Amino acid sequence: MSEGIKIVTENRKARFNYHILETFEAGLVLTGAEIKSIRTSEVTINEAYVRPERGELYLLNAYFKPYSHSGDKEYDPRRPRKLLMHKREIAKLIRELETAGTTIVPLNIHLKGGRAKLQIALGKGKSAPDKRQDIKKRESDREIARELARSK
Repeated sequence: MSEGIKIVTENRKARFNYHILETFEAGLVLTGAEIKSIRTSEVTINEAYVRPERGELYLLNAYFKPYSHSGDKEYDPRRPRKLLMHKREIAKLIRELETAGTTIVPLNIHLKGGRAKLQIALGKGKSAPDKRQDIKKRESDREIARELARSK
């Protein structure tokens, strides 16, 4: 990532469970207390997903911890949050969703120029053999790194 971008939270399981076909950046419609929760890194997107609804995209099941100094007692930390994207990008994503096996996965929430952004990806689910291959590759990479560290 380039300068001025601070990753707040990341969905690590997304790259393990899905083949990432294409990534997009979307803005989020947030309340003041929610942006403060993001700035204090009290956000989780591990179980979150993105769904189209009436020609718009919404982030569902993301957890934004209630900000401690907020006076809002009726706050729902898992409420749906609208994503801000260009119409042609939304239309492209909705078209791609019609393909069997594709989904929109949130990858991370980051701050860019003082604004909260959500990186989403068009993904296709991985099968069990693909996941085993990823695990084997990760293990071999770790073993190589250990050997290189020992030889120094």
